[in-house]
Amino acid sequence: MLVWDRLNTHVSRLMRELIAERTWLTAFLLPAHSPDLNPVEGVWVHVKRSLANLAVVALDRLEALVRNRLKRLHYRPGAVDGFMAGTGLTAGVPTSP
Repeated sequence: MLVWDRLNTHVSRLMRELIAERTWLTAFLLPAHSPDLNPVEGVWVHVKRSLANLAVVALDRLEALVRNRLKRLHYRPGAVDGFMAGTGLTAGVPTSP
């Protein structure tokens, strides 16, 4: 499943063709500017909250910390489900508008 905003590269003809070639992939396009419907926003809020009050002296250390926090989410599928549920969206088969 792929959930994307409407960045011009995400809705280009080439991208639509690439998605159409992959029958296993379901793509959902969000309405223009809709952070409340984007489950990734919940992920970033969670990661940023875990990094609050840290003073990092080097960019590579910050990158390592962010990667670590994201990797931890791989082992917490309930949290990821919660980010999706927080949007009010469901992971069903999309209907045509």
